[in-house]
Amino acid sequence: MGHGMKRATRAARPRAIREANGEASMNFELDPGIAELRQKVRAFVEERVVPSEAKIVAEDHEGKRETLSRLQAEAKAEALWVPHLPPAYGGRGLGIMGMCALFREMGRSPVGAKVFNCDAPNQGNMDLLLGVGTDAMKERYLRPLADGLITSAFCMTEPAPGAGADPSNLRTRAERDGSGWVITGRKWYSTGGRDAAFLILMARTSDDPKGGATMFLVDRNAPGVEYVRDIPTMSEPLLDHREGELAFHGVRVSDDAVLKGVGEGFRLAQQRLVPARLTHCMRWLGLADRTLSMCKEYLVTRESFGKKLAQHQLIQQKIAHHALGIHAGNLMTYHCASMLEKGLDKESRPYSSMAKLHVARLLCDVLDDAIQMHGGLGYSEDVPFSAWYRHARSARIADGPDEVHEVVIARDFFTRGLELLV
Repeated sequence: MGHGMKRATRAARPRAIREANGEASMNFELDPGIAELRQKVRAFVEERVVPSEAKIVAEDHEGKRETLSRLQAEAKAEALWVPHLPPAYGGRGLGIMGMCALFREMGRSPVGAKVFNCDAPNQGNMDLLLGVGTDAMKERYLRPLADGLITSAFCMTEPAPGAGADPSNLRTRAERDGSGWVITGRKWYSTGGRDAAFLILMARTSDDPKGGATMFLVDRNAPGVEYVRDIPTMSEPLLDHREGELAFHGVRVSDDAVLKGVGEGFRLAQQRLVPARLTHCMRWLGLADRTLSMCKEYLVTRESFGKKLAQHQLIQQKIAHHALGIHAGNLMTYHCASMLEKGLDKESRPYSSMAKLHVARLLCDVLDDAIQMHGGLGYSEDVPFSAWYRHARSARIADGPDEVHEVVIARDFFTRGLELLV
């Protein structure tokens, strides 16, 4: 009873008093400006992007970009372009919370993020360059990337026995040569590597297990850079998202190509990947939410065994399960984003793993059940679920497979327990 009274007394205190006393508080409301902007992005996606999806994909297969370019121009005209970047680069300077709110709406379409120039890996590369790039790097790489004039790729993953889920297996090496570096190695799953103007590449510069990696900016067409192939995958490539394999044969770069500093590679990878996981999560939640809405439209009209599918308890169970999962994913992602906004980067890592693990599985499960609930129609290409599922399945591998995130969560539990840092 005493504990209950203590909790009740604390909850009754005005928020200003609790904050003045240094007590943690949690606010589930978005800033009014962000909330309004979120609705604007939602309307843009629903009214313009979704009806144009098929045409954008068809044109892409023909090597055309007319519809995509038109929508990108409209997004720029309505000040919805690269909203995560500062106004100096054409954006709105949103924090990570604002990014998450908007990216969820963009993610309702598989081509949505591209329309707003917020797709991976470009968005993560922009944020990294903004945070640690020199003025010269920002002018040469970030500005044209933000303007949508070029694309980029992130080269960290390698074919076995190189770096994958375990980055310490990094095999690509950069050797000091006079005033510069010579890079030799092989990378794969470098999304968009074929058409990229530049690459952010991780290479080993020493055998130090913690500080032995360095990130370099490498021009895609520099001498010694070989584009080996598009990697065949279970999903067809969409827009610039072909998975590339590249080889680096003695590629020479200057000290000016080093990002942040020699030996900073592993730290920068964490700096880039933790918020990138959240933006992935929000895009996936947007698509999961849209999928469940499409299921609703079908389930309330289709009759089977004398009643609407929506009236069958097994169907209701699936819907309830996924509605719960989407809501939980929203809370996990916003909670982690709030930690990042407070500068709790290290503390946020297990929570980013929780969000990524949960949402990646959720998206696959929602799409799998959408196919099942639509029966023969769901298995056909008359609805997009099978194509979306083939793309979604990579979510459980990219940015760390499920098993790695489970290890991170368990390790944190055994060292800290379930501390709720808000």
